[in-house]
Amino acid sequence: MSSDVDASRTGKARRIPIYRTLPALARNPLRAFEEIGRDTDGEVVQLDLGLHRPYLVSRPEDMQHVLRDRADNYVRDGMLWKPLRRLFGNGLGMDGPDWARSRQLMLPVFSARNVATIMDELTAALTEAVEELDPYARREEPIDTRVEMTRIIHRALIRVFIGDGMSTADADRLGHAVTAGFTSIGPRLLLPFVPDSVPLPGDGAFMRAVRLADSIVTPLVRQRQRDGATGDDLVSLLCRARDENGDPLDEELVRNDVVAMFAGASETSAVTLTWLWVVLDGHPEIAARVYDEVDRVIGDGKPGPAHVPKLVYTKQVLQELLRLYPVGWVIPRSAKETDVVGGVEIPAGSTVLASPYLTHRMERYWERPYDFDPERFSPERSGRRVPSSYVPFGLGAHQCLGSHFFMVEAQLIVAIMLSRYRVRLRDSAPVVPQAAATLRPRGRVEVMLSYRSPQ
Repeated sequence: MSSDVDASRTGKARRIPIYRTLPALARNPLRAFEEIGRDTDGEVVQLDLGLHRPYLVSRPEDMQHVLRDRADNYVRDGMLWKPLRRLFGNGLGMDGPDWARSRQLMLPVFSARNVATIMDELTAALTEAVEELDPYARREEPIDTRVEMTRIIHRALIRVFIGDGMSTADADRLGHAVTAGFTSIGPRLLLPFVPDSVPLPGDGAFMRAVRLADSIVTPLVRQRQRDGATGDDLVSLLCRARDENGDPLDEELVRNDVVAMFAGASETSAVTLTWLWVVLDGHPEIAARVYDEVDRVIGDGKPGPAHVPKLVYTKQVLQELLRLYPVGWVIPRSAKETDVVGGVEIPAGSTVLASPYLTHRMERYWERPYDFDPERFSPERSGRRVPSSYVPFGLGAHQCLGSHFFMVEAQLIVAIMLSRYRVRLRDSAPVVPQAAATLRPRGRVEVMLSYRSPQ
Protein backbone atom coordinates (compact mmCIF):
# COMPACT_ATOMS: atom_id res chain seq x y z
CA MET A 1 0.00 0.00 0.00
CA SER A 2 1.98 2.99 -1.16
CA SER A 3 0.75 6.53 -0.58
CA ASP A 4 -0.40 8.89 -3.30
CA VAL A 5 1.11 11.79 -1.31
CA ASP A 6 4.83 12.55 -1.24
CA ALA A 7 5.51 13.98 2.23
CA SER A 8 9.28 13.54 2.23
CA ARG A 9 9.98 17.28 2.41
CA THR A 10 6.85 18.61 4.09
CA GLY A 11 7.01 17.14 7.59
CA LYS A 12 3.48 15.83 7.01
CA ALA A 13 2.68 12.13 7.20
CA ARG A 14 2.12 10.42 3.91
CA ARG A 15 -1.46 9.32 3.76
CA ILE A 16 -2.75 5.88 2.88
CA PRO A 17 -5.79 6.71 0.73
CA ILE A 18 -9.27 5.60 1.64
CA TYR A 19 -9.73 3.26 -1.32
CA ARG A 20 -6.83 1.22 0.06
CA THR A 21 -7.62 1.39 3.77
CA LEU A 22 -11.35 0.84 4.22
CA PRO A 23 -11.79 -2.23 1.98
CA ALA A 24 -8.68 -3.90 3.44
CA LEU A 25 -9.66 -3.11 7.04
CA ALA A 26 -13.19 -4.35 6.43
CA ARG A 27 -11.91 -7.68 5.07
CA ASN A 28 -9.14 -8.34 7.58
CA PRO A 29 -7.92 -5.54 9.91
CA LEU A 30 -4.79 -7.37 11.04
CA ARG A 31 -3.67 -8.29 7.54
CA ALA A 32 -4.28 -4.71 6.44
CA PHE A 33 -2.16 -3.43 9.31
CA GLU A 34 0.63 -5.87 8.45
CA GLU A 35 0.63 -4.82 4.78
CA ILE A 36 0.83 -1.17 5.75
CA GLY A 37 3.63 -1.90 8.22
CA ARG A 38 5.68 -3.82 5.65
CA ASP A 39 5.12 -1.26 2.92
CA THR A 40 6.11 1.73 5.06
CA ASP A 41 8.84 0.01 7.12
CA GLY A 42 7.26 1.41 10.25
CA GLU A 43 7.35 5.09 9.33
CA VAL A 44 4.55 7.22 10.76
CA VAL A 45 1.67 7.29 8.26
CA GLN A 46 -1.89 8.58 8.28
CA LEU A 47 -4.74 6.22 7.52
CA ASP A 48 -7.56 7.83 5.59
CA LEU A 49 -10.74 6.24 6.93
CA GLY A 50 -13.04 8.97 5.68
CA LEU A 51 -14.23 10.98 8.69
CA HIS A 52 -11.44 9.53 10.82
CA ARG A 53 -7.72 9.81 9.94
CA PRO A 54 -5.52 8.32 12.66
CA TYR A 55 -1.71 8.19 12.61
CA LEU A 56 -0.09 4.76 12.78
CA VAL A 57 3.05 4.40 14.91
CA SER A 58 5.15 1.26 15.20
CA ARG A 59 8.91 1.93 15.29
CA PRO A 60 10.34 1.40 18.80
CA GLU A 61 11.62 4.96 19.18
CA ASP A 62 8.24 6.34 18.12
CA MET A 63 6.37 3.99 20.47
CA GLN A 64 8.61 5.17 23.29
CA HIS A 65 7.96 8.81 22.44
CA VAL A 66 4.17 8.40 22.45
CA LEU A 67 3.73 5.96 25.32
CA ARG A 68 6.52 7.04 27.67
CA ASP A 69 8.51 10.19 26.90
CA ARG A 70 5.48 12.35 26.02
CA ALA A 71 2.78 10.29 27.68
CA ASP A 72 1.39 13.51 29.17
CA ASN A 73 0.48 14.64 25.65
CA TYR A 74 -1.02 11.35 24.43
CA VAL A 75 -4.06 10.53 26.54
CA ARG A 76 -6.61 7.75 26.74
CA ASP A 77 -9.46 9.43 24.91
CA GLY A 78 -11.51 8.89 21.78
CA MET A 79 -10.99 5.62 19.93
CA LEU A 80 -11.46 2.53 22.18
CA TRP A 81 -11.40 4.58 25.39
CA LYS A 82 -14.69 6.34 24.71
CA PRO A 83 -16.73 3.11 24.70
CA LEU A 84 -14.65 1.52 27.47
CA ARG A 85 -15.27 4.53 29.73
CA ARG A 86 -18.86 3.34 30.02
CA LEU A 87 -17.55 0.10 31.52
CA PHE A 88 -14.55 1.35 33.55
CA GLY A 89 -15.41 4.97 34.34
CA ASN A 90 -12.53 7.45 34.76
CA GLY A 91 -10.36 5.58 37.24
CA LEU A 92 -7.74 2.86 36.78
CA GLY A 93 -8.67 2.18 33.17
CA MET A 94 -8.41 5.77 31.95
CA ASP A 95 -6.46 9.02 32.58
CA GLY A 96 -6.52 12.02 34.88
CA PRO A 97 -6.58 12.54 38.69
CA ASP A 98 -8.80 9.53 39.41
CA TRP A 99 -6.48 7.28 37.38
CA ALA A 100 -3.34 8.62 39.09
CA ARG A 101 -4.81 8.02 42.54
CA SER A 102 -6.07 4.55 41.65
CA ARG A 103 -2.76 3.50 40.13
CA GLN A 104 -0.86 4.69 43.19
CA LEU A 105 -3.19 2.65 45.41
CA MET A 106 -2.79 -0.45 43.25
CA LEU A 107 1.02 -0.35 42.83
CA PRO A 108 1.82 -2.09 46.15
CA VAL A 109 -0.83 -4.75 45.52
CA PHE A 110 0.83 -5.93 42.28
CA SER A 111 4.44 -5.40 43.37
CA ALA A 112 6.83 -8.35 43.21
CA ARG A 113 7.12 -8.24 46.99
CA ASN A 114 3.37 -8.55 47.55
CA VAL A 115 2.98 -11.20 44.84
CA ALA A 116 5.59 -13.25 46.72
CA THR A 117 3.46 -13.11 49.87
CA ILE A 118 0.38 -14.50 48.11
CA MET A 119 2.14 -17.23 46.12
CA ASP A 120 1.02 -20.10 48.35
CA GLU A 121 -2.60 -18.96 48.24
CA LEU A 122 -2.38 -18.34 44.50
CA THR A 123 -0.95 -21.83 43.86
CA ALA A 124 -3.66 -23.48 45.97
CA ALA A 125 -6.42 -21.62 44.13
CA LEU A 126 -5.00 -22.46 40.70
CA THR A 127 -4.47 -26.12 41.59
CA GLU A 128 -8.03 -26.53 42.82
CA ALA A 129 -9.39 -24.81 39.72
CA VAL A 130 -7.32 -26.97 37.33
CA GLU A 131 -8.40 -30.15 39.12
CA GLU A 132 -12.01 -29.28 38.25
CA LEU A 133 -11.08 -30.26 34.68
CA ASP A 134 -10.71 -33.92 35.72
CA PRO A 135 -14.25 -34.93 34.61
CA TYR A 136 -13.45 -33.76 31.07
CA ALA A 137 -10.28 -35.86 31.02
CA ARG A 138 -12.11 -38.93 32.37
CA ARG A 139 -14.97 -38.59 29.88
CA GLU A 140 -12.63 -37.57 27.03
CA GLU A 141 -14.75 -34.49 26.39
CA PRO A 142 -13.33 -31.29 24.88
CA ILE A 143 -13.05 -28.06 26.82
CA ASP A 144 -13.44 -24.51 25.54
CA THR A 145 -10.02 -23.13 26.48
CA ARG A 146 -11.04 -19.49 26.77
CA VAL A 147 -13.94 -20.37 29.06
CA GLU A 148 -11.86 -22.68 31.24
CA MET A 149 -8.76 -20.48 31.38
CA THR A 150 -11.02 -17.59 32.41
CA ARG A 151 -12.63 -19.71 35.11
CA ILE A 152 -9.26 -20.80 36.50
CA ILE A 153 -8.03 -17.22 36.61
CA HIS A 154 -11.22 -16.02 38.29
CA ARG A 155 -10.73 -18.52 41.09
CA ALA A 156 -7.28 -17.09 41.71
CA LEU A 157 -8.44 -13.47 41.60
CA ILE A 158 -11.19 -14.10 44.11
CA ARG A 159 -8.88 -15.95 46.49
CA VAL A 160 -5.97 -13.51 46.49
CA PHE A 161 -7.55 -10.12 45.80
CA ILE A 162 -11.28 -10.08 46.56
CA GLY A 163 -11.88 -12.60 49.32
CA ASP A 164 -15.19 -14.12 50.29
CA GLY A 165 -17.30 -11.13 49.24
CA MET A 166 -17.76 -12.48 45.71
CA SER A 167 -18.97 -15.97 44.94
CA THR A 168 -17.39 -18.05 42.21
CA ALA A 169 -20.69 -17.85 40.31
CA ASP A 170 -20.63 -14.05 40.46
CA ALA A 171 -16.97 -14.01 39.41
CA ASP A 172 -17.85 -16.10 36.36
CA ARG A 173 -20.76 -13.77 35.56
CA LEU A 174 -18.49 -10.74 35.92
CA GLY A 175 -15.93 -12.39 33.68
CA HIS A 176 -18.65 -13.04 31.11
CA ALA A 177 -19.61 -9.36 31.26
CA VAL A 178 -16.00 -8.25 30.76
CA THR A 179 -15.49 -10.63 27.84
CA ALA A 180 -18.74 -9.53 26.24
CA GLY A 181 -17.74 -5.90 26.72
CA PHE A 182 -14.35 -6.33 25.06
CA THR A 183 -15.77 -8.40 22.22
CA SER A 184 -18.78 -6.26 21.40
CA ILE A 185 -16.97 -2.91 21.04
CA GLY A 186 -15.18 -3.99 17.87
CA PRO A 187 -17.41 -1.83 15.61
CA ARG A 188 -16.97 1.17 17.94
CA LEU A 189 -13.22 0.62 17.87
CA LEU A 190 -13.08 0.66 14.07
CA LEU A 191 -15.69 3.43 13.67
CA PRO A 192 -14.92 5.86 16.51
CA PHE A 193 -16.36 8.84 14.61
CA VAL A 194 -19.91 7.42 14.78
CA PRO A 195 -21.92 9.22 17.53
CA ASP A 196 -23.22 7.20 20.48
CA SER A 197 -26.75 8.08 19.36
CA VAL A 198 -26.24 6.04 16.17
CA PRO A 199 -26.60 2.33 17.00
CA LEU A 200 -23.88 -0.05 15.88
CA PRO A 201 -23.70 -3.86 16.06
CA GLY A 202 -22.61 -4.88 19.53
CA ASP A 203 -24.02 -1.85 21.36
CA GLY A 204 -26.81 -3.83 22.98
CA ALA A 205 -24.45 -6.57 24.16
CA PHE A 206 -22.05 -3.98 25.53
CA MET A 207 -24.69 -2.19 27.59
CA ARG A 208 -25.96 -5.50 28.94
CA ALA A 209 -22.38 -6.24 30.00
CA VAL A 210 -22.16 -2.87 31.80
CA ARG A 211 -25.42 -3.51 33.66
CA LEU A 212 -24.29 -7.00 34.63
CA ALA A 213 -20.99 -5.68 36.01
CA ASP A 214 -22.91 -3.06 37.99
CA SER A 215 -25.24 -5.65 39.48
CA ILE A 216 -22.32 -7.75 40.76
CA VAL A 217 -19.73 -5.21 41.90
CA THR A 218 -21.84 -2.35 43.29
CA PRO A 219 -23.51 -4.48 46.01
CA LEU A 220 -20.05 -5.81 46.99
CA VAL A 221 -18.72 -2.26 47.38
CA ARG A 222 -21.75 -1.22 49.44
CA GLN A 223 -21.33 -4.22 51.71
CA ARG A 224 -17.66 -3.42 52.32
CA GLN A 225 -18.53 0.19 53.09
CA ARG A 226 -21.25 -0.89 55.56
CA ASP A 227 -18.85 -3.31 57.26
CA GLY A 228 -16.18 -0.64 57.71
CA ALA A 229 -13.80 -2.01 55.05
CA THR A 230 -11.48 -3.53 57.65
CA GLY A 231 -10.25 -6.45 55.52
CA ASP A 232 -7.01 -6.71 53.56
CA ASP A 233 -8.72 -7.43 50.22
CA LEU A 234 -8.56 -5.04 47.29
CA VAL A 235 -12.15 -3.83 47.63
CA SER A 236 -11.61 -2.90 51.28
CA LEU A 237 -8.36 -1.15 50.36
CA LEU A 238 -10.21 1.04 47.86
CA CYS A 239 -13.05 1.70 50.29
CA ARG A 240 -10.56 2.92 52.90
CA ALA A 241 -8.79 5.23 50.43
CA ARG A 242 -9.23 9.00 50.55
CA ASP A 243 -9.29 11.62 47.81
CA GLU A 244 -7.30 14.85 47.75
CA ASN A 245 -9.78 16.44 50.17
CA GLY A 246 -9.52 13.59 52.67
CA ASP A 247 -12.96 12.23 51.79
CA PRO A 248 -13.66 8.53 51.04
CA LEU A 249 -13.88 7.54 47.39
CA ASP A 250 -17.47 7.40 46.27
CA GLU A 251 -19.17 4.15 45.44
CA GLU A 252 -18.89 4.59 41.69
CA LEU A 253 -15.12 5.18 41.76
CA VAL A 254 -14.52 2.04 43.78
CA ARG A 255 -16.84 0.05 41.50
CA ASN A 256 -14.96 1.31 38.42
CA ASP A 257 -11.55 0.34 39.79
CA VAL A 258 -12.68 -3.13 40.83
CA VAL A 259 -14.12 -3.80 37.36
CA ALA A 260 -11.00 -2.39 35.65
CA MET A 261 -8.68 -4.50 37.81
CA PHE A 262 -10.76 -7.62 37.26
CA ALA A 263 -10.87 -7.00 33.50
CA GLY A 264 -7.15 -6.33 33.20
CA ALA A 265 -6.16 -9.32 35.31
CA SER A 266 -8.53 -11.80 33.68
CA GLU A 267 -8.96 -10.83 30.03
CA THR A 268 -5.24 -10.56 29.24
CA SER A 269 -4.35 -13.79 31.01
CA ALA A 270 -7.21 -15.84 29.61
CA VAL A 271 -6.64 -14.71 26.02
CA THR A 272 -2.88 -15.33 26.22
CA LEU A 273 -3.31 -18.79 27.70
CA THR A 274 -5.86 -19.63 25.02
CA TRP A 275 -3.23 -18.82 22.40
CA LEU A 276 -0.70 -20.94 24.30
CA TRP A 277 -2.46 -24.23 23.60
CA VAL A 278 -2.80 -23.29 19.93
CA VAL A 279 0.91 -22.57 19.65
CA LEU A 280 2.07 -25.67 21.56
CA ASP A 281 -0.14 -27.90 19.43
CA GLY A 282 1.33 -26.38 16.28
CA HIS A 283 4.95 -26.68 17.50
CA PRO A 284 5.35 -30.18 18.96
CA GLU A 285 9.12 -29.80 19.42
CA ILE A 286 8.57 -26.71 21.59
CA ALA A 287 5.75 -28.43 23.47
CA ALA A 288 8.06 -31.40 24.18
CA ARG A 289 10.65 -29.07 25.72
CA VAL A 290 8.00 -27.46 27.94
CA TYR A 291 6.73 -30.88 29.10
CA ASP A 292 10.32 -31.99 29.76
CA GLU A 293 11.06 -28.86 31.78
CA VAL A 294 7.89 -29.25 33.84
CA ASP A 295 8.76 -32.90 34.55
CA ARG A 296 12.35 -32.07 35.47
CA VAL A 297 11.48 -29.12 37.70
CA ILE A 298 8.35 -30.51 39.36
CA GLY A 299 9.35 -34.17 39.58
CA ASP A 300 6.86 -36.35 41.46
CA GLY A 301 5.59 -33.49 43.59
CA LYS A 302 3.02 -30.77 43.02
CA PRO A 303 3.85 -27.42 41.39
CA GLY A 304 4.53 -24.68 43.90
CA PRO A 305 6.05 -21.21 44.30
CA ALA A 306 9.61 -22.56 44.58
CA HIS A 307 9.37 -24.03 41.09
CA VAL A 308 8.51 -20.80 39.26
CA PRO A 309 12.07 -19.38 38.97
CA LYS A 310 13.23 -22.71 37.53
CA LEU A 311 10.65 -22.76 34.72
CA VAL A 312 13.00 -20.79 32.48
CA TYR A 313 12.03 -22.17 29.08
CA THR A 314 8.33 -22.02 29.97
CA LYS A 315 8.73 -18.32 30.67
CA GLN A 316 10.50 -17.84 27.33
CA VAL A 317 7.57 -19.53 25.57
CA LEU A 318 5.15 -17.16 27.28
CA GLN A 319 7.28 -14.16 26.34
CA GLU A 320 7.42 -15.23 22.71
CA LEU A 321 3.67 -15.84 22.79
CA LEU A 322 3.15 -12.24 23.91
CA ARG A 323 5.40 -11.08 21.09
CA LEU A 324 3.42 -12.73 18.31
CA TYR A 325 0.01 -12.33 19.93
CA PRO A 326 0.09 -9.18 22.09
CA VAL A 327 -3.32 -8.89 23.71
CA GLY A 328 -3.17 -5.11 23.34
CA TRP A 329 -2.46 -5.28 19.60
CA VAL A 330 -3.11 -1.57 19.12
CA ILE A 331 -2.95 1.21 21.74
CA PRO A 332 -4.95 4.28 20.75
CA ARG A 333 -4.04 7.70 22.12
CA SER A 334 -5.31 11.23 21.50
CA ALA A 335 -2.82 14.11 21.12
CA LYS A 336 -3.61 17.03 23.42
CA GLU A 337 -1.15 19.38 21.69
CA THR A 338 0.59 19.41 18.34
CA ASP A 339 3.75 17.31 18.42
CA VAL A 340 6.31 15.67 16.13
CA VAL A 341 6.74 11.89 16.03
CA GLY A 342 9.31 10.29 13.76
CA GLY A 343 9.73 13.58 11.92
CA VAL A 344 6.00 13.82 11.25
CA GLU A 345 3.74 16.55 12.61
CA ILE A 346 0.87 15.23 14.74
CA PRO A 347 -1.79 17.97 15.02
CA ALA A 348 -3.57 18.51 18.33
CA GLY A 349 -6.68 16.37 18.62
CA SER A 350 -5.35 13.63 16.34
CA THR A 351 -5.70 9.95 17.11
CA VAL A 352 -2.44 8.02 17.27
CA LEU A 353 -2.45 4.23 16.97
CA ALA A 354 0.63 2.72 18.62
CA SER A 355 0.77 -0.90 17.48
CA PRO A 356 2.80 -3.50 19.40
CA TYR A 357 1.47 -6.04 16.89
CA LEU A 358 3.44 -4.31 14.15
CA THR A 359 6.48 -3.49 16.27
CA HIS A 360 6.86 -7.16 17.18
CA ARG A 361 6.82 -8.16 13.50
CA MET A 362 9.36 -5.73 12.08
CA GLU A 363 12.26 -7.48 10.33
CA ARG A 364 14.74 -4.74 11.19
CA TYR A 365 14.30 -5.59 14.89
CA TRP A 366 13.37 -9.29 14.85
CA GLU A 367 15.05 -12.04 12.86
CA ARG A 368 12.44 -14.22 11.15
CA PRO A 369 9.67 -12.28 12.95
CA TYR A 370 6.83 -14.61 11.94
CA ASP A 371 8.53 -17.71 13.36
CA PHE A 372 7.69 -18.79 16.90
CA ASP A 373 11.11 -18.94 18.57
CA PRO A 374 11.29 -18.85 22.40
CA GLU A 375 15.08 -18.71 22.23
CA ARG A 376 14.75 -15.01 21.36
CA PHE A 377 14.22 -14.53 25.09
CA SER A 378 17.18 -16.57 26.27
CA PRO A 379 19.62 -14.56 28.43
CA GLU A 380 22.17 -14.62 25.61
CA ARG A 381 19.86 -13.08 23.01
CA SER A 382 17.66 -10.85 25.17
CA GLY A 383 20.51 -8.44 25.80
CA ARG A 384 20.77 -7.66 22.09
CA ARG A 385 17.17 -6.51 21.78
CA VAL A 386 16.53 -2.91 20.70
CA PRO A 387 14.91 -0.90 23.54
CA SER A 388 11.11 -0.59 23.23
CA SER A 389 10.97 -3.18 20.44
CA TYR A 390 9.13 -5.51 22.82
CA VAL A 391 6.12 -3.86 24.43
CA PRO A 392 3.46 -6.48 25.22
CA PHE A 393 2.47 -4.65 28.41
CA GLY A 394 2.76 -1.13 27.02
CA LEU A 395 5.24 1.50 28.16
CA GLY A 396 5.53 4.38 30.57
CA ALA A 397 3.01 5.53 33.13
CA HIS A 398 0.28 3.26 31.74
CA GLN A 399 2.42 0.13 31.54
CA CYS A 400 0.40 -2.82 32.83
CA LEU A 401 0.46 -2.98 36.63
CA GLY A 402 -0.02 -6.72 36.66
CA SER A 403 2.75 -7.82 34.26
CA HIS A 404 4.77 -9.58 36.99
CA PHE A 405 1.66 -11.15 38.48
CA PHE A 406 0.60 -12.39 35.04
CA MET A 407 3.92 -14.06 34.35
CA VAL A 408 4.00 -15.83 37.72
CA GLU A 409 0.36 -16.89 37.40
CA ALA A 410 0.82 -18.11 33.82
CA GLN A 411 3.90 -20.19 34.66
CA LEU A 412 2.02 -21.80 37.53
CA ILE A 413 -0.99 -22.59 35.35
CA VAL A 414 1.20 -24.17 32.67
CA ALA A 415 3.09 -26.23 35.26
CA ILE A 416 -0.09 -27.41 36.99
CA MET A 417 -1.83 -28.23 33.71
CA LEU A 418 1.09 -30.05 32.07
CA SER A 419 2.15 -31.99 35.15
CA ARG A 420 -1.38 -33.42 35.20
CA TYR A 421 -2.61 -33.57 31.60
CA ARG A 422 -1.45 -33.91 28.05
CA VAL A 423 -3.20 -31.20 26.01
CA ARG A 424 -4.00 -31.33 22.29
CA LEU A 425 -6.28 -29.34 20.01
CA ARG A 426 -9.51 -31.09 19.12
CA ASP A 427 -9.54 -29.67 15.58
CA SER A 428 -6.59 -29.25 13.23
CA ALA A 429 -8.20 -26.33 11.38
CA PRO A 430 -6.09 -23.14 11.51
CA VAL A 431 -6.86 -20.74 14.34
CA VAL A 432 -6.82 -17.13 13.18
CA PRO A 433 -6.69 -13.98 15.31
CA GLN A 434 -9.61 -11.59 15.64
CA ALA A 435 -8.89 -7.89 16.08
CA ALA A 436 -11.28 -6.56 18.69
CA ALA A 437 -10.40 -4.62 21.83
CA THR A 438 -8.00 -7.51 22.50
CA LEU A 439 -6.26 -9.90 20.08
CA ARG A 440 -8.17 -13.11 20.61
CA PRO A 441 -8.61 -16.28 18.54
CA ARG A 442 -11.61 -16.15 16.25
CA GLY A 443 -14.19 -18.67 17.40
CA ARG A 444 -13.87 -21.44 19.98
CA VAL A 445 -10.56 -23.16 20.67
CA GLU A 446 -11.29 -26.62 22.04
CA VAL A 447 -8.70 -29.00 23.45
CA MET A 448 -8.76 -32.60 24.64
CA LEU A 449 -7.19 -33.53 27.95
CA SER A 450 -5.69 -36.90 28.84
CA TYR A 451 -4.05 -37.89 32.11
CA ARG A 452 -0.27 -38.18 32.04
CA SER A 453 -0.32 -40.72 34.84
CA PRO A 454 -3.00 -42.97 36.36
CA GLN A 455 -5.44 -41.10 38.61
